[in-house]
Amino acid sequence: MTTQKVYLEHANITVSNINEAVRFFQTAFPQFTIRGGGGEGKDKWLHLGDEHTYIALNQGKEEKLNNHPDYHVQGINHIGFVVDNVAEISERLEKAGFVRDYPKQIQKYRIRDYYADADGNQYEFVEYLSDSVEERNSYKD
Repeated sequence: MTTQKVYLEHANITVSNINEAVRFFQTAFPQFTIRGGGGEGKDKWLHLGDEHTYIALNQGKEEKLNNHPDYHVQGINHIGFVVDNVAEISERLEKAGFVRDYPKQIQKYRIRDYYADADGNQYEFVEYLSDSVEERNSYKD
């Protein structure tokens, strides 16, 4: 059996306001550009990212029934991004009016911060403080 290199190419998210979603992601990641898209109105979609990864955004046609960032309801709880500088991203998001929706976690080998977009979807931004795989994957703080 061979080991394959794996990375997440994209996440596909339906949002209530595609322009507001673009604002959130471009605030966190100013280098993200619109790679492509189509449709109009409630059928609008686009791919926002860089040459390696992107977020597929779809304009929602119906109101979301609930949000479940509490880890007790089935579904996706958050999407995590590895970043070089959590503080820089946090500063941009807060300045743009986005809300930290879970306490910042400062640990021995990582810093994690969580923000919600306009729809209440939660995103984790993690900065690793070690290049050691063992330390990065250590959960003993």
